[in-house]
Amino acid sequence: MHREHTKQVWIGGVPVGGGAPIAVQSMTNTKTEDVAATVAQIHRLEQAGCQIIRCAVPTMEAAKALRAIREQISIPLVADIHFDYKLAIAAMENGADKIRINPGNIGGPDRVLAVVEKALALGVPIRVGVNSGSLEKNLVEKYGGVTAEALAQSALAQVRLLEQYGQRDIVISIKSSDVRMCIRAHEIIAEETDYPLHVGITEAGTVLSGAVKSGVGLGVILYQGIGDTIRVSLTGDPVEEVKAARRILACLGLQKNGIEVVSCPTCGRTSIDLIGLAGQVETLAAGYDLDLKVAVMGCAVNGPGEAREADLGIAGGHGEGLLFKKGQIVRKMPESELLGALKEELDSWHTD
Repeated sequence: MHREHTKQVWIGGVPVGGGAPIAVQSMTNTKTEDVAATVAQIHRLEQAGCQIIRCAVPTMEAAKALRAIREQISIPLVADIHFDYKLAIAAMENGADKIRINPGNIGGPDRVLAVVEKALALGVPIRVGVNSGSLEKNLVEKYGGVTAEALAQSALAQVRLLEQYGQRDIVISIKSSDVRMCIRAHEIIAEETDYPLHVGITEAGTVLSGAVKSGVGLGVILYQGIGDTIRVSLTGDPVEEVKAARRILACLGLQKNGIEVVSCPTCGRTSIDLIGLAGQVETLAAGYDLDLKVAVMGCAVNGPGEAREADLGIAGGHGEGLLFKKGQIVRKMPESELLGALKEELDSWHTD
């Protein structure tokens, strides 16, 4: 089911599915019981562009802390629940905008029913979360191991259980650390249901390797029109998850991400500290809400022509700096003045 045609579910004030813009999610790595630390991290994530945040709820204290957290943030709050259905109920009672559960690991049908009844009473959607590490033994045996088909069937079985009790505001998540398996699982489930899908590559790894792995897997999935929300799972600061997610979406033309900075890879002709300059430009660009492509080139002779598709750019070498627009040189200066000249130009674009 293409994202334009999935069922729309509201997570707090954020629509998911039904053609709504793909929402960027992340998850806190603070102790949820530590309200001050959790709120501070969520504020940083909001500033980075996070639109939905998830918190682990392993204890009743954490469930009760959600109320104070919810009062101090402006994006929807999702409670991540494992095993204890009472925590799911308490999380909803304390203001969770959505709960994430695996109905298969919170107990028997009576406990699932209790969770659904509370969700229906409070209008809280449920995200069914299945991953390769929590697959039911009978499905592992049926499919001869953890497979894409088994993941999809596990999720659909959990969805049918929720539907039996009247729950229709459902988001589905099926994740694997195996990129090809994850891609195939999403292709299968997109054919079987119209519920919105939260996509991600689980346990992707550290900031660099995890971002690459997620970029490959999520790029393929999203390019096919599959996926309504996204999380890039990284071992590191969750702000990096949000940055990576937004860049993936921007590369696919699915979300604007402010200024896009492109730079040449350097070569033996480079005679300027291009690596340092590109980093400075990226930091500078982050402060502007402009839909522009800015190029940083290391060759004053060929740079402007090679980056003619950029709206704005700078190039330098042998002491000379150039400011150019759409490949046309508009100003020459000492290369030491390049960053300042670019800032002046961005300021003028910002006030136009």
